Amino acid sequence: MARPRTKPDARKQTRQGALAYARQVLTQEARAIDSLCTRLGDDFFTALEALQQTKGRVVCTGIGKPGFIAQKLSATLASTGVPSLYLHPAEAAHGDLGRVAKGDVVVALSNSGATEEVVRLLVPLKRLGVTIIAITGDVDSPLAQGADVVVDLGPIDEACPMGLVPTASSAALHAVCDALAMTLAWRREFNEAEYALYHPGGKLGRSVMKVREVMRTGEANPLIGHTATLEEVVVVMTRTRGRPGAANVIDGKGRLVGIFTDGDLRRLAEKHELDLTRRISEVMFKRPRCIGPEELVLAAAALMRELQIDQLPVVDAEGRAVGLLDVQDVLAARLG
Repeated sequence: MARPRTKPDARKQTRQGALAYARQVLTQEARAIDSLCTRLGDDFFTALEALQQTKGRVVCTGIGKPGFIAQKLSATLASTGVPSLYLHPAEAAHGDLGRVAKGDVVVALSNSGATEEVVRLLVPLKRLGVTIIAITGDVDSPLAQGADVVVDLGPIDEACPMGLVPTASSAALHAVCDALAMTLAWRREFNEAEYALYHPGGKLGRSVMKVREVMRTGEANPLIGHTATLEEVVVVMTRTRGRPGAANVIDGKGRLVGIFTDGDLRRLAEKHELDLTRRISEVMFKRPRCIGPEELVLAAAALMRELQIDQLPVVDAEGRAVGLLDVQDVLAARLG
């Protein structure tokens, strides 16, 4: 028998009504996350200690929406240098438990704590000798009762018209997982250099690249003594691998005293002052802006844009010209 159709609520179809309800959803989810602040305590710290002290991997598991959050937690941990993997609970029961080893820590996510696929893993996981951390909204649930550590989310009202769709509870679960991962990174003093190791590609990884990683050095670093002639400089610029279009001018101790570029050469020709027998010290640009090898490529790119230059000398703490950064190097790193 067909259900009788009810007349639509006109207010629900208005812009004002829709925006008001959307704000209500956001407020309720924010309230759920805020409630976690007062709940964090000894159990959260115990879970944190277990993650930090493990010599194995952190195995994250969950199904449905908590499963997606478990995948995100695993990816976040891995990106901050913590060996981690996601274990699908249904697949685990059919052989994937072989991915888990003694000494690992398993983080099991379930708001109800009664998800069958997750609960039935408790006994075999115990047999494998792992530590089980449950993140759940019910401390009396089967999952909580079978875990070694329980991070309690507490009861959360969902932000949906029926009060059924996982919304506020998912937001809270996601937030507490981020709190675990980020607090762990903070305690481990995880830094930008380590972050770069795990993010060689993508904008985030490129943003922490160091100048020394992309600068031209060794045979690709065009060096010329300050007593050389302009002709000798042109030869060095032409023969240097990669033809950088510039030369670092150095003194007898290898310290940078100037730079000469293709642009400088063209300007001399335009002024009819191109005398290849002249000393480079007479025509070079003295006291050029430079950068250190440990600076970020991002900072170097910003400086080159500000000064509208194509080459930037790289010097060490003693002022020695250890490299040259060309705009093409920056563009190759996709940061220009």
